[in-house]
Amino acid sequence: MADHLATLVAEYGRPEDVIRLASLPRPALEPGMVEITVERAAINPSDLIPVTGAYNNRTILPFVPGFEGVGTVSRVGAGVTGLKPGDRVLPLGASGLWQAALQRPADWCFAVPDDLSIEQAATAYVNPMTTLRLIAALKDHFGVSSRLTGRRIGVTAAGSAIGRMLLMVLLAEGAEVTAIVRSEATAARLPALPGLQTLVTGQRPIGKDMVFDAVVDAVGGVTGGDLLQNNLSAGGVFLQYGALSGIPITQEALSARPDVRFAFLWLRSFVHSAGRQALSSALAHCFDGLRDGTFASEIAATYPLSRIKEALALHHSPDRIGKVLIDPRC
Repeated sequence: MADHLATLVAEYGRPEDVIRLASLPRPALEPGMVEITVERAAINPSDLIPVTGAYNNRTILPFVPGFEGVGTVSRVGAGVTGLKPGDRVLPLGASGLWQAALQRPADWCFAVPDDLSIEQAATAYVNPMTTLRLIAALKDHFGVSSRLTGRRIGVTAAGSAIGRMLLMVLLAEGAEVTAIVRSEATAARLPALPGLQTLVTGQRPIGKDMVFDAVVDAVGGVTGGDLLQNNLSAGGVFLQYGALSGIPITQEALSARPDVRFAFLWLRSFVHSAGRQALSSALAHCFDGLRDGTFASEIAATYPLSRIKEALALHHSPDRIGKVLIDPRC
């Protein structure tokens, strides 16, 4: 069977240096497996962190990056029921989407509704489901089963795709929401949402007079540490789901606030423990959010896989607005 185009990481390092194009074989399908022709895949920060070697205790070289994307079933192995060639699916649970042909256990493939566009489907998983898990974690901390009415919540990196999703969902939950961004230009691009407050920090720490019941953080480093130490009320919660600064929050900052709860949300932990029924239910909520616009992602550009270096360059550009997609078929 003909080889297919893929990206391959054979050594850890800077993604621009070590992600290379390769021609990989299409092996025979084992029982319970399906082959998927990948039609779109997204570039997310979570795709690139393993490339650097940060998770080398659970990342085996060589590997194909890419956790999020959509494709069409092209072949099914023996014993597969419920899927057939031509079905459109989201493959979850492992990397490997940055290639033209992907094999995955059928149990880890989830049907995509026909009314979603290919761009919506390709961005239906990582950011929307992370948003849902963060909201669930906030409700669990505050002991509420319905809304987060009146809770003062700060959201860092609020201009990102997931930041915007969090702003919309939290406001709909009745929270008092502050979007925390670093520049006036980013603030100007935030959605005009009733009740939203905006805080532009630049390089300055936030004044201690601003107090939150919860902070949802994607930055870490000095920014996250300052918020944790200076701006979180006693009994509050600091939920971190990313570290865009590349710097962890110091142990000193964590130790300084024994009166608050700190937690790092790993989407992977939920995905690998929830079970298929819970994942199907979570994806149904993601699809609904795509339909009503809450979980919509702006698309900056779509590149063929053969131009992966250009796609990565745009992903890292400070001027990028929207998500970069890859078409692995070319």
